[in-house]
Amino acid sequence: MKYLGLAYFTPEKFAAMSPDDVEALESQCPALDEKMQATGKMLVSASLGDSSNWRTLRPRNGKTHVTDGPYAESKEVVGGLFIIEADSLDEALRIASMHPAAQLGEEGGWAVELIPMDFYLAP
Repeated sequence: MKYLGLAYFTPEKFAAMSPDDVEALESQCPALDEKMQATGKMLVSASLGDSSNWRTLRPRNGKTHVTDGPYAESKEVVGGLFIIEADSLDEALRIASMHPAAQLGEEGGWAVELIPMDFYLAP
């Protein structure tokens, strides 16, 4: 089964951190990313761009309507994502717990949401 991991952060909390604290936090991420990759179960890992450049597309009256910003208003926003393939939920949780947002960044409101995927289409 494949699982989508969404890595969240709280922009206001992150913005309140000093630049040195942000740099110290982010410098710890590559080692954790490499640990996830070493499991051989991570298919995709990505960091998302600034949400001020996001667009939402919705069908309206037979046409695609584009609006600014993320889909939902929330204190937390998705900052990254990953897809893993695991043999069980326990294995998926073990691997997802290696993600930086599951181990670091409490002061920035980091969190990970793990979602089983019913459908996955790759080129």
